[in-house]
Amino acid sequence: MTRHIPNLLTLSRIILSVWLLFASEAPLLFAFLYAACGLSDVLDGAIARRKHWESPLGARLDSVADMVFCLAVLVYMIQWLGPAAVHFIPWIIAIAVIRFVNLLIAAIKYRSFAMLHTWGNKLTGAVLFTAPLFLLLNWQVLLWPVCILAVLTAVEETAIHLTSSKLDVNRRSLYTGRR
Repeated sequence: MTRHIPNLLTLSRIILSVWLLFASEAPLLFAFLYAACGLSDVLDGAIARRKHWESPLGARLDSVADMVFCLAVLVYMIQWLGPAAVHFIPWIIAIAVIRFVNLLIAAIKYRSFAMLHTWGNKLTGAVLFTAPLFLLLNWQVLLWPVCILAVLTAVEETAIHLTSSKLDVNRRSLYTGRR
């Protein structure tokens, strides 16, 4: 049973992410759920790697949990921004389209739906995790660099898929091989 702890943590992130959608009117509850999602994201992979419990299922589940979490946060941010959200929607659509194309490329080329764990994607995830804080502090201007970074890292993933002969989900960047 203990071998499944990373996957249970990942599943908890999916459930907590859905709850985020209902906590937007309660800032303290939202902050607690948000922090719990972030903690589960850090812990699931760290425990799996440390205990050598990695699995293809766990990697896929982690990608699904990340997408559900991002969608929940996106809904929250659009609600928070109100009419100003219209400025960010084209960026969000572009990022989503590029990420979807990346999944299609991986599915066709490697016969696997895969998202890469590049340094850029990890940085984007960390910066994106702080984005709701920008809203709470009225620092909306900092959302623009988040959008630019997300587009650049999505394009980097596309370039990696197009130039790689085999799937390496742990590739560091376009300019380096496996870690």
